[in-house]
Amino acid sequence: MAWYDEAVFYHIYPLGLTGAPKQNSYGTPEPRLKTLCPWISHIREIGCNALYIGPLFESVGHGYETTDYKKLDGRLGTNQDLADFVQECHRQGIRVILDGVFNHTGRDFFAFQDIKRNRENSPYKDWYCNVNFWGNNEYNDGFSYENWGGYNLLVKLNQHNPAVRDYICDVIRFWVKEFDIDGIRLDAADVLDFGYMQSLRRVANEVKPDFWLMGEVIHGDYTRWVNEGTLHSVTNYHLHKALYSGHNDHNYFEIAHTVRRLYEMGGNRPDGLKLYNFVDNHDVERIYTKLNNKAHFTPVHILLYTLPGVPSIYYGSEFGIEGRKEYGSDASLRPALSLEDYADAPEKNPRTRLISALGKIRKETKALSFGDYKELLLTTRQYAFSRSYGDETVIITVNNDDSVFSMNLAAGNVAEYAGALSGERVPVRDGRIEVRVGANSGEIWLPVREGMEELHTLFSEVSEMPLERSSGNTSETSSEASLKYETESTEDETAAGSGTDELPMEEAPESEKEKVSGETTEESQKSAFEIKTEEPSEKESAEETKTPVRKDIPYEEMSIEELQEAILDKMRKNGPITEQMQRDVRENVYRNSLLIWVNSFR
Repeated sequence: MAWYDEAVFYHIYPLGLTGAPKQNSYGTPEPRLKTLCPWISHIREIGCNALYIGPLFESVGHGYETTDYKKLDGRLGTNQDLADFVQECHRQGIRVILDGVFNHTGRDFFAFQDIKRNRENSPYKDWYCNVNFWGNNEYNDGFSYENWGGYNLLVKLNQHNPAVRDYICDVIRFWVKEFDIDGIRLDAADVLDFGYMQSLRRVANEVKPDFWLMGEVIHGDYTRWVNEGTLHSVTNYHLHKALYSGHNDHNYFEIAHTVRRLYEMGGNRPDGLKLYNFVDNHDVERIYTKLNNKAHFTPVHILLYTLPGVPSIYYGSEFGIEGRKEYGSDASLRPALSLEDYADAPEKNPRTRLISALGKIRKETKALSFGDYKELLLTTRQYAFSRSYGDETVIITVNNDDSVFSMNLAAGNVAEYAGALSGERVPVRDGRIEVRVGANSGEIWLPVREGMEELHTLFSEVSEMPLERSSGNTSETSSEASLKYETESTEDETAAGSGTDELPMEEAPESEKEKVSGETTEESQKSAFEIKTEEPSEKESAEETKTPVRKDIPYEEMSIEELQEAILDKMRKNGPITEQMQRDVRENVYRNSLLIWVNSFR
């Protein structure tokens, strides 16, 4: 098992976090990277054990127009500052991967400058794609060239040139020798030549045991990149999109179907695809901004930490800060932050406490890193699945509805389960557990075994502080600095363009994507981590079944009304049902959805 199999990443965009100038003056180095040293202990304290940081090397502006691959950007400090930073990360148990921008360089890169000086006589004229000395550009270079993304600031490298490959491979060797890094995230890996990436993989295998190569890939069949000869992992934009839209649309079918397809891509094996999972990063809007209902921060992150893959938190999102693209700029996604402003967040900020608890649970629960995946229950608003490893089965339940929901689920071969976030214990009866999932919340149910008596004190301190809650499109408003929130939701775009989900999938009909209720219920004001109890109303208790259920025929032969009644009948056996639960069933008039729903009970 490699270190990255159990990694929980923290992601930093250093030029933004340190408040570095937008343009590089190439003056005296300013040791801003040193100001990030206090963040290392913060990263460890919230349960992360790996850091993805970048871009770091000398560049013109935002960091991706590289000037020198072997020199720390002067706005951040010196090479010694970077070596010291990585050493301190390692001392505190944090692995470090850097951004490898190997698709293009900036115009100040030595090879491009040589072409400007020597034109056709430059030994580097073939280092770039389609250099045309009969052309010109807006810089009046007297020649043209292929750029990246339509920007002549980014000059596209010729990845088929052996000299370019050799140079970049030597850069990786240099980074490991000088800075002792543990891996690289390949920028724009979805446009890199596969032979080029395979060369980088051979160097990765050479320089250090378990050296990790992860690529930025937006969409497509991820197994093209993730395999023994190419990369270890790629960015999971499919799941990223599903996690926020599946909550905004009250459509857990989208999330579950995405997970199912990705799991199938990996051969239905827990070690098939270890994708880099995230809910936001330096190219897309903050998760707290994208969520219509801010209370969904809880189930979104429970899923991030428990679904197959390697979870990652983007700096500041553990505090619940906002960030949206403005006027085509990513600046608000990459803000300068002072850790001192969030000194009390681990104790007083419910979102930070949640992330910390999830990091602790992930560390203590091998099944969340190595376990298989099995879907247990699925409706538009409720979702349950298990992760099993060895003789341990962990059960995850989430609920995006404003009402409590009861679930009766197949369980592992133990006598009792405990909620890792709430501390609640539930017995296993006839191989099943019956649990109630809080409104807009979720739980991770761990099998109780010898030595777990202190489980409540280990994890459930987070349940003592309720999250700020909102229902539908009503919420409090405030700024990033005060950690409150606005309600406007926007479409996210990536650096490679808008639209991140082209994986073929059978999406639920639009009418099944139920809109968020605009009502703020009493239930939605309670703690996100509290397992709630609810008594049936007199009206519910007296309710009589309107349509007799023909129990002697298969569900496939039942009418819509009979399927609805069969579902309600099963719900009643699991405990009291609310008016909202009844409405959810009555309003669902889609046979396939109802069949999946009724078959999720046992």
